[in-house]
Amino acid sequence: MKTLHLMLIRSFIAIFIFSLLFFLMIIQLLDIFSNLWRYLAHETAMMEILKIAYFYIPKCISFALPVSLLFSVSFTLGTLYRNNELIAILGSGVSLYRLLVPFLIMGLVFSVGSFFFEQFLVIDSFSRKNEVFREVVHQTVSHSNTNVTVLSGDARKIYHTEYYNDNKQTTTKTIVLIQDGEGNLETRLDADWAEWTGANWTLHNCRIYRWDKERKVFSSTQLSRYDAQELTEPPATFYKPTRNVEEMGYREAYRWVQQLKKAGLPHRKALTEYYNKYFYPFSAFIVILIASGVGGRFKKNVLLMNLLASLVLSVLYFVMQMITLILAKSSYIPPLAGASAAPLIFLAGGAYLLRIART
Repeated sequence: MKTLHLMLIRSFIAIFIFSLLFFLMIIQLLDIFSNLWRYLAHETAMMEILKIAYFYIPKCISFALPVSLLFSVSFTLGTLYRNNELIAILGSGVSLYRLLVPFLIMGLVFSVGSFFFEQFLVIDSFSRKNEVFREVVHQTVSHSNTNVTVLSGDARKIYHTEYYNDNKQTTTKTIVLIQDGEGNLETRLDADWAEWTGANWTLHNCRIYRWDKERKVFSSTQLSRYDAQELTEPPATFYKPTRNVEEMGYREAYRWVQQLKKAGLPHRKALTEYYNKYFYPFSAFIVILIASGVGGRFKKNVLLMNLLASLVLSVLYFVMQMITLILAKSSYIPPLAGASAAPLIFLAGGAYLLRIART
């Protein structure tokens, strides 16, 4: 049995390496040609394009891995069916499920490996790729924001500003409400504009309202300039939420989601993408399960039919995943359901195909 498994794995590895390189090349070409007009418009040097492609390789591997596994496993099994070798294997008393054990174990290994591959290599390289791309096509990212309302880290200060200017690190028409330890309003600061000094905010044309507990009245003070040392929230607190969860590690993405929640900003999109970071690596196991079920469906034109089946099933999987993610980000379904629906449905489908596979 060990010899049989080794023979199966050797046949699989050669096909897998070829298919991975093939699909990796397809993804790279799609990225290059989709941005070709930008490269031509900015007269981007060939070395810069190659540099972008180099940093994109780990992400391409991440994209190409599921479809490559799907094709490799189904083609390997399809070849056994075509050559009638599977008849001899099953006739010798080896069940199909026992024969597929190495593939299923390999799927789990690839899934766990993908998780760490994403964390330690893909995220940094993809972030670097996007950074170099923005540089060569002169694409700028602005963190300026309008109508911002945020809560401080200690939950005692509420900031509202009509406009945050990221270039100057200033705010316009700013209101700050400061609460005491019991949650009662203690101070209100109204300023025409405020600027970040490096350690705290300085308010200009500021009116200060303070609550007098004994007299139970507000006192008012007008200052042309007020150095508010108690206001230490950094400018990043007011950023327009343009960060990409795909470019963050798991812990950083979690902190980003919590920051959006605390600031009262829309967070469903970030939360959905955060959950998806955990479910996507299991695509490797899911596609191997599916391939094990469809690998013996074709006895003629094995290469063409398995390639076509791999592409169709991969497109269906990613389209369903895209739809459920969009539904989750649009508040139609919970974020966890949006990230898990496609993997769970295809996992069940793969188990069913394996159960009814010809043995």
